[in-house]
Amino acid sequence: MPSFTKKEETLIEKINTPAKVQDFLNSLRFNFEKSGETLWSPLFSLRYKRAHCFEGALLGAYILSQHGFKPYLMHLKSTKGDYDHVIAPFRVGKFLGALSKTNHAVLRYREPIYKNIHELAMSYFHEYFLDNGRKTLRKYSALLDLNDFEKGWETSEKHLWPIDKKLDTIKHYNILPRGTLSKLRKADQIEIQAGKVVEWKK
Repeated sequence: MPSFTKKEETLIEKINTPAKVQDFLNSLRFNFEKSGETLWSPLFSLRYKRAHCFEGALLGAYILSQHGFKPYLMHLKSTKGDYDHVIAPFRVGKFLGALSKTNHAVLRYREPIYKNIHELAMSYFHEYFLDNGRKTLRKYSALLDLNDFEKGWETSEKHLWPIDKKLDTIKHYNILPRGTLSKLRKADQIEIQAGKVVEWKK
């Protein structure tokens, strides 16, 4: 099984705060999966120097785990026709923040100011919309602790589909109170335009 090189370990050692990890994730090119779907382990996202949201969350959670944080993932589930998102929550004292790898101006890093996972997930609601302005975030998952998986996922040569399956099947919580779906206001045109800003071009 492959392992991190000394150079890679030294890099991970230097990236020792959530803010530094987020800056590092931002520096990686976005993985547009041009040759088909991928779910690389942290080792290979690091070596390929690119990642999509799930791969970025895995890499970020792993790096944080090397500095005393629990390696958490959270699934943000949207309606059909939009993309789900995966973030890497972290705890500082009593409060939660999140790492987020995205190619857009929205759905990004969250400061550790949220009291619980509900507050954290809700912070993404108003910027989660389609090009027509329709808001699409519907559920969020319980925290998935990557320590629950057999050691080796961090450097696996295989795609990490078992983690994807587990994240999809753990408990999810509805976001919208009953009766509010038909009353949701669409995002403003200026928000829609801002949402089209991308960090990396295909």
